[in-house]
Amino acid sequence: MIHRSILEWETIRYGAAADEIPEWAADRIAIVAAASPLAGRGEGVIEHGRRGLRARGIVGVIAAHGCTLEILPKIDFPGEDGVRAISSIRRRLIHMLAVALDLSVDAGRIAALDWQSESLLEILMRLFADKLTDAVRQGMPRRYIEHHDDLPSLRGRLDVRRQFTALTTEPSRLACSHDALSEDVALNRVMKAAVRRLSQVARRAETQRRLRELAFTYADIADVAVAALRWDEVVLDRTNARWRELLRLARLLLSGRFQTTSAGGSDGFSLLFEMSTLFEEYFSRMLRRALAGSGLSVVAQGGRLYCLETADSLRGVFQTRPDILIKRGDAVVQVIDTKWKRIGLKAEDPKKGISQADVYQMMAYGRLYRCDRLTLVYPHHALLGLAEGLVSQYRVTSSEDCLEVATFDIARADEILSRLAAITAVAENASR
Repeated sequence: MIHRSILEWETIRYGAAADEIPEWAADRIAIVAAASPLAGRGEGVIEHGRRGLRARGIVGVIAAHGCTLEILPKIDFPGEDGVRAISSIRRRLIHMLAVALDLSVDAGRIAALDWQSESLLEILMRLFADKLTDAVRQGMPRRYIEHHDDLPSLRGRLDVRRQFTALTTEPSRLACSHDALSEDVALNRVMKAAVRRLSQVARRAETQRRLRELAFTYADIADVAVAALRWDEVVLDRTNARWRELLRLARLLLSGRFQTTSAGGSDGFSLLFEMSTLFEEYFSRMLRRALAGSGLSVVAQGGRLYCLETADSLRGVFQTRPDILIKRGDAVVQVIDTKWKRIGLKAEDPKKGISQADVYQMMAYGRLYRCDRLTLVYPHHALLGLAEGLVSQYRVTSSEDCLEVATFDIARADEILSRLAAITAVAENASR
Protein backbone atom coordinates (compact mmCIF):
# COMPACT_ATOMS: atom_id res chain seq x y z
CA MET A 1 0.00 0.00 0.00
CA ILE A 2 1.48 3.33 -1.07
CA HIS A 3 0.82 6.27 1.24
CA ARG A 4 2.12 9.79 0.64
CA SER A 5 1.48 13.10 2.38
CA ILE A 6 1.97 16.53 0.82
CA LEU A 7 0.98 20.10 1.65
CA GLU A 8 -1.54 22.16 -0.32
CA TRP A 9 -0.12 23.68 -3.50
CA GLU A 10 2.83 21.26 -3.41
CA THR A 11 3.68 18.81 -6.19
CA ILE A 12 4.46 15.12 -5.77
CA ARG A 13 6.44 13.79 -8.72
CA TYR A 14 6.30 10.43 -10.42
CA GLY A 15 9.09 7.98 -9.67
CA ALA A 16 10.40 5.30 -7.31
CA ALA A 17 11.93 7.56 -4.63
CA ALA A 18 10.49 7.68 -1.11
CA ASP A 19 8.94 11.12 -1.71
CA GLU A 20 7.60 10.22 -5.18
CA ILE A 21 4.67 8.18 -6.44
CA PRO A 22 4.38 5.60 -9.28
CA GLU A 23 2.64 6.91 -12.35
CA TRP A 24 -0.04 4.19 -12.16
CA ALA A 25 -0.88 5.33 -8.60
CA ALA A 26 -1.05 8.96 -9.71
CA ASP A 27 -3.48 8.02 -12.49
CA ARG A 28 -5.78 6.23 -10.03
CA ILE A 29 -5.69 9.08 -7.52
CA ALA A 30 -6.43 11.62 -10.25
CA ILE A 31 -9.51 9.65 -11.34
CA VAL A 32 -10.88 9.51 -7.78
CA ALA A 33 -10.15 13.22 -7.24
CA ALA A 34 -11.96 14.13 -10.46
CA ALA A 35 -15.10 12.33 -9.18
CA SER A 36 -15.24 14.46 -6.00
CA PRO A 37 -17.98 17.12 -5.81
CA LEU A 38 -15.21 19.65 -5.10
CA ALA A 39 -13.53 18.92 -8.43
CA GLY A 40 -15.88 21.29 -10.19
CA ARG A 41 -15.17 24.24 -7.89
CA GLY A 42 -12.44 26.79 -8.44
CA GLU A 43 -9.25 25.18 -9.68
CA GLY A 44 -10.29 21.66 -8.74
CA VAL A 45 -8.80 19.21 -6.25
CA ILE A 46 -5.48 18.37 -7.95
CA GLU A 47 -3.68 19.12 -11.19
CA HIS A 48 -2.68 15.96 -13.06
CA GLY A 49 0.46 17.07 -14.88
CA ARG A 50 3.02 15.31 -17.05
CA ARG A 51 5.55 15.02 -14.24
CA GLY A 52 3.43 14.86 -11.11
CA LEU A 53 0.31 15.69 -9.15
CA ARG A 54 -0.07 19.22 -7.80
CA ALA A 55 -2.39 19.88 -4.88
CA ARG A 56 -4.76 22.84 -4.82
CA GLY A 57 -6.37 24.65 -1.90
CA ILE A 58 -8.31 21.54 -0.87
CA VAL A 59 -7.13 19.25 1.91
CA GLY A 60 -8.03 15.73 3.01
CA VAL A 61 -7.46 12.20 1.78
CA ILE A 62 -7.80 10.67 -1.68
CA ALA A 63 -7.54 6.87 -1.84
CA ALA A 64 -7.58 4.45 -4.76
CA HIS A 65 -6.72 0.78 -5.04
CA GLY A 66 -3.23 0.33 -3.60
CA CYS A 67 -2.49 4.00 -2.95
CA THR A 68 -3.46 6.97 -0.77
CA LEU A 69 -2.60 10.65 -1.05
CA GLU A 70 -3.08 12.89 1.99
CA ILE A 71 -3.16 16.64 1.39
CA LEU A 72 -2.57 18.82 4.46
CA PRO A 73 -2.82 22.60 4.93
CA LYS A 74 0.32 24.68 4.81
CA ILE A 75 0.77 25.68 8.47
CA ASP A 76 4.15 26.74 9.82
CA PHE A 77 5.44 25.22 13.06
CA PRO A 78 8.77 26.93 13.88
CA GLY A 79 11.56 24.48 14.63
CA GLU A 80 9.65 21.51 13.21
CA ASP A 81 10.07 19.75 9.89
CA GLY A 82 9.55 16.36 8.27
CA VAL A 83 7.41 13.81 10.10
CA ARG A 84 7.18 15.95 13.21
CA ALA A 85 5.76 18.92 11.30
CA ILE A 86 3.25 16.69 9.47
CA SER A 87 2.10 15.31 12.83
CA SER A 88 1.57 18.82 14.22
CA ILE A 89 -0.34 19.91 11.13
CA ARG A 90 -2.69 16.92 11.46
CA ARG A 91 -3.37 17.90 15.08
CA ARG A 92 -4.25 21.47 14.13
CA LEU A 93 -6.40 20.35 11.22
CA ILE A 94 -8.37 18.03 13.50
CA HIS A 95 -8.76 20.92 15.95
CA MET A 96 -10.08 23.19 13.19
CA LEU A 97 -12.51 20.51 12.01
CA ALA A 98 -13.70 19.88 15.56
CA VAL A 99 -14.46 23.59 16.05
CA ALA A 100 -15.99 24.14 12.61
CA LEU A 101 -18.18 21.01 12.79
CA ASP A 102 -18.98 21.41 16.50
CA LEU A 103 -17.32 18.16 17.51
CA SER A 104 -15.91 17.32 20.91
CA VAL A 105 -12.47 15.68 20.96
CA ASP A 106 -11.06 15.22 24.46
CA ALA A 107 -7.35 15.64 25.17
CA GLY A 108 -6.89 12.08 26.49
CA ARG A 109 -8.15 10.47 23.31
CA ILE A 110 -6.08 12.88 21.20
CA ALA A 111 -2.89 11.95 23.07
CA ALA A 112 -3.45 8.23 22.41
CA LEU A 113 -3.53 8.61 18.62
CA ASP A 114 -0.58 7.87 16.35
CA TRP A 115 -0.28 11.27 14.69
CA GLN A 116 2.93 10.46 12.85
CA SER A 117 1.81 7.40 10.89
CA GLU A 118 -1.99 7.67 10.66
CA SER A 119 -3.63 9.79 7.96
CA LEU A 120 -6.34 12.34 8.65
CA LEU A 121 -9.06 9.87 7.65
CA GLU A 122 -7.66 7.05 9.79
CA ILE A 123 -7.60 9.41 12.77
CA LEU A 124 -11.22 10.46 12.23
CA MET A 125 -12.31 6.84 11.80
CA ARG A 126 -10.45 5.82 14.96
CA LEU A 127 -12.06 8.68 16.91
CA PHE A 128 -15.50 7.64 15.69
CA ALA A 129 -14.94 3.95 16.50
CA ASP A 130 -13.61 4.76 19.99
CA LYS A 131 -16.42 7.18 20.83
CA LEU A 132 -19.10 4.82 19.48
CA THR A 133 -17.66 1.89 21.44
CA ASP A 134 -17.79 3.94 24.64
CA ALA A 135 -21.36 5.00 23.90
CA VAL A 136 -22.79 1.53 23.18
CA ARG A 137 -21.23 0.18 26.37
CA GLN A 138 -23.56 2.54 28.23
CA GLY A 139 -26.53 1.29 26.24
CA MET A 140 -27.96 1.89 22.79
CA PRO A 141 -30.77 4.42 22.31
CA ARG A 142 -34.26 2.92 22.36
CA ARG A 143 -37.69 4.34 21.65
CA TYR A 144 -41.26 3.09 21.66
CA ILE A 145 -42.35 2.15 18.15
CA GLU A 146 -45.91 1.34 17.12
CA HIS A 147 -46.37 -2.24 15.85
CA HIS A 148 -49.31 -3.77 14.03
CA ASP A 149 -49.60 -7.55 14.52
CA ASP A 150 -52.29 -10.21 14.16
CA LEU A 151 -52.17 -12.10 17.48
CA PRO A 152 -54.22 -14.85 19.19
CA SER A 153 -54.89 -12.55 22.17
CA LEU A 154 -55.31 -8.81 22.48
CA ARG A 155 -52.19 -6.76 22.98
CA GLY A 156 -52.45 -3.00 23.17
CA ARG A 157 -55.40 -1.67 21.15
CA LEU A 158 -57.72 -3.41 18.73
CA ASP A 159 -57.46 -2.17 15.15
CA VAL A 160 -61.18 -2.28 14.44
CA ARG A 161 -60.98 -1.49 10.74
CA ARG A 162 -58.43 -4.23 10.02
CA GLN A 163 -60.25 -6.68 12.29
CA PHE A 164 -63.49 -6.40 10.32
CA THR A 165 -61.90 -6.27 6.88
CA ALA A 166 -58.73 -8.32 6.48
CA LEU A 167 -59.47 -10.68 9.40
CA THR A 168 -63.19 -11.29 8.99
CA THR A 169 -62.49 -14.88 7.97
CA GLU A 170 -59.99 -15.44 10.80
CA PRO A 171 -61.89 -14.91 14.08
CA SER A 172 -59.07 -16.60 16.01
CA ARG A 173 -56.71 -13.69 15.21
CA LEU A 174 -56.97 -10.19 16.62
CA ALA A 175 -55.65 -7.11 14.81
CA CYS A 176 -53.53 -5.47 17.51
CA SER A 177 -51.79 -2.10 17.60
CA HIS A 178 -49.22 -1.81 20.39
CA ASP A 179 -46.07 0.10 21.33
CA ALA A 180 -42.83 -1.79 21.92
CA LEU A 181 -39.47 -0.53 23.11
CA SER A 182 -37.05 -1.02 20.22
CA GLU A 183 -33.40 -0.29 19.34
CA ASP A 184 -34.19 -0.29 15.62
CA VAL A 185 -34.55 3.51 15.48
CA ALA A 186 -33.24 6.17 13.08
CA LEU A 187 -30.27 7.12 15.26
CA ASN A 188 -28.99 3.55 15.42
CA ARG A 189 -29.55 3.09 11.70
CA VAL A 190 -27.31 6.10 11.07
CA MET A 191 -24.61 4.63 13.30
CA LYS A 192 -24.83 1.26 11.57
CA ALA A 193 -24.54 2.91 8.16
CA ALA A 194 -21.41 4.74 9.33
CA VAL A 195 -19.88 1.53 10.72
CA ARG A 196 -20.63 -0.29 7.47
CA ARG A 197 -19.06 2.44 5.32
CA LEU A 198 -15.93 2.78 7.47
CA SER A 199 -15.46 -0.99 7.58
CA GLN A 200 -14.94 -0.89 3.82
CA VAL A 201 -12.13 1.69 3.93
CA ALA A 202 -10.34 1.36 7.30
CA ARG A 203 -6.75 0.19 7.02
CA ARG A 204 -5.47 0.11 10.60
CA ALA A 205 -5.86 -3.25 12.37
CA GLU A 206 -7.10 -1.73 15.62
CA THR A 207 -9.72 0.36 13.83
CA GLN A 208 -10.87 -2.66 11.82
CA ARG A 209 -11.19 -4.72 15.00
CA ARG A 210 -13.34 -2.10 16.71
CA LEU A 211 -15.54 -1.72 13.65
CA ARG A 212 -16.07 -5.51 13.48
CA GLU A 213 -17.15 -5.49 17.13
CA LEU A 214 -19.53 -2.62 16.44
CA ALA A 215 -20.95 -4.38 13.37
CA PHE A 216 -21.82 -7.34 15.60
CA THR A 217 -23.47 -5.00 18.13
CA TYR A 218 -25.63 -3.46 15.40
CA ALA A 219 -26.50 -6.79 13.74
CA ASP A 220 -30.21 -6.54 14.64
CA ILE A 221 -30.54 -2.97 13.36
CA ALA A 222 -32.01 -2.59 9.87
CA ASP A 223 -29.59 -1.97 7.00
CA VAL A 224 -30.44 1.33 5.31
CA ALA A 225 -28.56 2.82 2.37
CA VAL A 226 -26.87 6.14 3.13
CA ALA A 227 -29.09 7.97 0.63
CA ALA A 228 -32.23 6.54 2.29
CA LEU A 229 -31.34 7.40 5.91
CA ARG A 230 -34.09 9.38 7.66
CA TRP A 231 -32.10 12.11 9.37
CA ASP A 232 -35.34 13.96 10.07
CA GLU A 233 -36.51 11.07 12.28
CA VAL A 234 -33.44 11.17 14.54
CA VAL A 235 -34.59 12.31 17.96
CA LEU A 236 -32.16 13.71 20.53
CA ASP A 237 -33.50 14.44 23.99
CA ARG A 238 -32.26 14.31 27.59
CA THR A 239 -32.19 10.50 27.49
CA ASN A 240 -29.70 10.31 24.61
CA ALA A 241 -28.02 13.74 24.54
CA ARG A 242 -24.60 12.08 24.85
CA TRP A 243 -25.04 10.86 21.24
CA ARG A 244 -25.09 14.41 19.84
CA GLU A 245 -21.33 14.50 19.15
CA LEU A 246 -21.41 11.05 17.56
CA LEU A 247 -24.27 12.10 15.31
CA ARG A 248 -22.26 15.09 14.04
CA LEU A 249 -19.23 12.89 13.40
CA ALA A 250 -21.38 10.28 11.64
CA ARG A 251 -22.93 13.00 9.50
CA LEU A 252 -19.44 14.09 8.44
CA LEU A 253 -18.38 10.53 7.59
CA LEU A 254 -21.59 9.90 5.64
CA SER A 255 -21.76 13.28 3.92
CA GLY A 256 -20.86 14.32 0.39
CA ARG A 257 -17.41 15.27 1.67
CA PHE A 258 -16.75 11.54 2.05
CA GLN A 259 -17.24 10.48 -1.54
CA THR A 260 -16.92 6.89 -2.72
CA THR A 261 -16.50 6.39 -6.42
CA SER A 262 -16.13 3.78 -9.11
CA ALA A 263 -15.10 5.56 -12.29
CA GLY A 264 -12.60 5.04 -15.04
CA GLY A 265 -11.77 1.58 -13.76
CA SER A 266 -10.56 2.95 -10.42
CA ASP A 267 -12.52 2.31 -7.23
CA GLY A 268 -11.75 4.65 -4.36
CA PHE A 269 -12.93 7.28 -1.93
CA SER A 270 -12.09 10.79 -0.82
CA LEU A 271 -12.68 12.95 2.24
CA LEU A 272 -11.97 16.54 1.27
CA PHE A 273 -12.37 20.06 2.68
CA GLU A 274 -11.95 23.50 1.14
CA MET A 275 -9.43 25.30 3.34
CA SER A 276 -10.89 28.72 2.59
CA THR A 277 -14.30 27.59 3.87
CA LEU A 278 -12.81 25.72 6.83
CA PHE A 279 -10.68 28.72 7.88
CA GLU A 280 -13.69 31.03 7.66
CA GLU A 281 -15.94 28.71 9.72
CA TYR A 282 -13.22 28.04 12.30
CA PHE A 283 -12.40 31.73 12.69
CA SER A 284 -16.04 32.82 13.03
CA ARG A 285 -16.89 30.16 15.61
CA MET A 286 -13.82 30.89 17.71
CA LEU A 287 -14.44 34.64 17.44
CA ARG A 288 -17.99 34.09 18.71
CA ARG A 289 -16.53 32.43 21.80
CA ALA A 290 -13.95 35.18 22.22
CA LEU A 291 -16.58 37.95 22.21
CA ALA A 292 -19.10 36.20 24.46
CA GLY A 293 -20.29 38.62 27.13
CA SER A 294 -18.71 41.65 25.44
CA GLY A 295 -21.93 43.12 24.11
CA LEU A 296 -20.82 42.32 20.57
CA SER A 297 -22.38 39.62 18.41
CA VAL A 298 -20.87 37.67 15.53
CA VAL A 299 -22.94 37.04 12.41
CA ALA A 300 -21.37 34.62 9.93
CA GLN A 301 -22.37 34.77 6.26
CA GLY A 302 -25.03 37.33 7.11
CA GLY A 303 -26.03 40.75 5.80
CA ARG A 304 -27.17 39.67 2.34
CA LEU A 305 -27.58 43.22 1.07
CA TYR A 306 -27.60 43.79 -2.68
CA CYS A 307 -24.94 45.82 -4.49
CA LEU A 308 -27.30 47.00 -7.22
CA GLU A 309 -30.97 47.52 -8.01
CA THR A 310 -32.55 47.25 -11.44
CA ALA A 311 -33.58 50.66 -12.80
CA ASP A 312 -37.12 49.63 -13.68
CA SER A 313 -38.33 47.36 -10.87
CA LEU A 314 -35.71 48.15 -8.20
CA ARG A 315 -35.09 44.44 -7.84
CA GLY A 316 -31.86 43.70 -6.00
CA VAL A 317 -29.02 41.99 -7.86
CA PHE A 318 -25.51 40.89 -6.83
CA GLN A 319 -26.23 39.91 -3.25
CA THR A 320 -23.38 40.20 -0.75
CA ARG A 321 -22.53 37.82 2.10
CA PRO A 322 -19.61 39.10 4.19
CA ASP A 323 -17.78 36.34 6.04
CA ILE A 324 -18.28 37.97 9.44
CA LEU A 325 -20.24 40.97 10.71
CA ILE A 326 -19.49 42.23 14.22
CA LYS A 327 -22.61 43.95 15.55
CA ARG A 328 -23.55 45.96 18.59
CA GLY A 329 -27.30 45.65 18.69
CA ASP A 330 -28.48 46.21 15.13
CA ALA A 331 -25.49 48.32 14.11
CA VAL A 332 -22.59 46.77 12.18
CA VAL A 333 -19.36 47.97 13.84
CA GLN A 334 -16.87 45.83 11.93
CA VAL A 335 -16.78 43.75 8.76
CA ILE A 336 -14.25 40.90 8.66
CA ASP A 337 -13.34 38.79 5.66
CA THR A 338 -11.05 35.79 6.01
CA LYS A 339 -8.72 34.79 3.19
CA TRP A 340 -6.85 31.48 3.22
CA LYS A 341 -3.84 32.65 1.26
CA ARG A 342 -0.41 33.91 2.19
CA ILE A 343 0.48 37.56 1.96
CA GLY A 344 4.00 38.97 1.67
CA LEU A 345 5.78 41.67 3.56
CA LYS A 346 8.23 43.26 1.15
CA ALA A 347 9.19 46.79 2.09
CA GLU A 348 9.01 47.89 -1.55
CA ASP A 349 5.49 46.50 -1.98
CA PRO A 350 2.91 48.85 -0.41
CA LYS A 351 0.15 46.34 -1.29
CA LYS A 352 1.79 43.57 0.82
CA GLY A 353 0.64 41.01 -1.72
CA ILE A 354 -3.03 41.74 -1.01
CA SER A 355 -5.39 41.13 -3.91
CA GLN A 356 -6.91 44.23 -5.47
CA ALA A 357 -10.21 42.36 -5.78
CA ASP A 358 -10.22 41.78 -2.01
CA VAL A 359 -9.78 45.52 -1.41
CA TYR A 360 -12.62 46.40 -3.79
CA GLN A 361 -14.83 43.86 -2.04
CA MET A 362 -14.16 45.38 1.38
CA MET A 363 -14.80 48.91 0.10
CA ALA A 364 -18.19 47.75 -1.18
CA TYR A 365 -18.97 46.19 2.20
CA GLY A 366 -18.11 49.45 3.97
CA ARG A 367 -20.51 51.38 1.76
CA LEU A 368 -23.38 48.87 1.87
CA TYR A 369 -23.25 48.15 5.60
CA ARG A 370 -22.39 51.73 6.63
CA CYS A 371 -19.38 50.48 8.53
CA ASP A 372 -16.05 52.29 8.77
CA ARG A 373 -14.08 49.36 10.27
CA LEU A 374 -13.03 46.82 7.69
CA THR A 375 -10.61 43.96 8.38
CA LEU A 376 -8.98 41.40 6.13
CA VAL A 377 -7.61 38.37 8.04
CA TYR A 378 -4.98 36.08 6.52
CA PRO A 379 -3.19 33.04 7.93
CA HIS A 380 0.08 33.95 9.61
CA HIS A 381 3.31 32.38 8.37
CA ALA A 382 6.96 32.45 9.36
CA LEU A 383 8.20 34.35 6.28
CA LEU A 384 6.39 37.47 7.47
CA GLY A 385 9.15 37.86 10.03
CA LEU A 386 6.92 39.35 12.71
CA ALA A 387 4.31 38.31 15.26
CA GLU A 388 0.71 37.73 14.28
CA GLY A 389 -1.78 40.56 14.46
CA LEU A 390 -1.98 43.90 12.70
CA VAL A 391 0.12 43.99 9.54
CA SER A 392 -0.97 47.30 8.03
CA GLN A 393 -3.66 49.98 8.13
CA TYR A 394 -5.09 52.09 5.34
CA ARG A 395 -7.59 54.91 4.98
CA VAL A 396 -10.06 54.59 2.14
CA THR A 397 -9.51 57.62 -0.09
CA SER A 398 -11.93 60.52 0.55
CA SER A 399 -13.51 58.55 3.37
CA GLU A 400 -13.30 57.91 7.10
CA ASP A 401 -13.32 54.17 6.48
CA CYS A 402 -10.32 52.25 7.79
CA LEU A 403 -9.12 49.03 6.15
CA GLU A 404 -6.89 46.85 8.29
CA VAL A 405 -4.90 43.79 7.38
CA ALA A 406 -4.29 41.26 10.15
CA THR A 407 -2.89 37.75 10.41
CA PHE A 408 -3.85 34.88 12.70
CA ASP A 409 -1.42 32.09 13.60
CA ILE A 410 -3.23 28.75 13.27
CA ALA A 411 -0.18 26.89 14.63
CA ARG A 412 -0.42 28.52 18.07
CA ALA A 413 -2.70 26.74 20.50
CA ASP A 414 -2.24 29.17 23.42
CA GLU A 415 -4.59 32.01 24.36
CA ILE A 416 -6.62 31.63 21.17
CA LEU A 417 -9.66 33.52 22.44
CA SER A 418 -7.74 36.54 23.70
CA ARG A 419 -5.74 36.71 20.46
CA LEU A 420 -8.93 36.66 18.42
CA ALA A 421 -10.58 39.30 20.60
CA ALA A 422 -7.53 41.50 20.03
CA ILE A 423 -8.30 41.64 16.30
CA THR A 424 -11.61 43.36 16.98
CA ALA A 425 -10.05 45.56 19.68
CA VAL A 426 -7.39 46.75 17.23
CA ALA A 427 -10.00 47.78 14.73
CA GLU A 428 -12.11 49.48 17.36
CA ASN A 429 -9.21 51.48 18.74
CA ALA A 430 -7.98 52.44 15.29
CA SER A 431 -11.33 54.00 14.37
CA ARG A 432 -11.46 56.32 17.37
